[in-house]
Amino acid sequence: MKLTYHLTELKDITTKILTYLETPRTLLFYGEMGVGKTTLIKELAKQLGVTEATSSPTFSLVNEYQGSNNTVFHFDFYRIENEVEVYDIGIEDYFYQNSWCLVEWPEKIPKIIPEDAITIKIHKNSDETRTLEISAR
Repeated sequence: MKLTYHLTELKDITTKILTYLETPRTLLFYGEMGVGKTTLIKELAKQLGVTEATSSPTFSLVNEYQGSNNTVFHFDFYRIENEVEVYDIGIEDYFYQNSWCLVEWPEKIPKIIPEDAITIKIHKNSDETRTLEISAR
């Protein structure tokens, strides 16, 4: 699935993403710094029923939120030095439960990613829109 959107259309885009995916999944967000990964994840969390303020877990690696029907885990691996750090937080326990796992900078942990994870690549276009592509790994 490929979608082009303006930031003012985030609610519509996240609704389409969640309708397309239907069930809790591990979503891998790829894109350059500043492309809008965290912004998209915040809106996804809101659509999943998270009512508390969300933020990027850059220093804590993971933030946990309670959604309407499931727990939502938001990971940010930008600052990790190696995959051992991710094992230290018990990453496998997060990935293999029936929860939404929203992962920024998954390229830092290529050997750990679940096989059934969904890839979301975000690209910023010259006209200030974004294009995202959703695909199975």
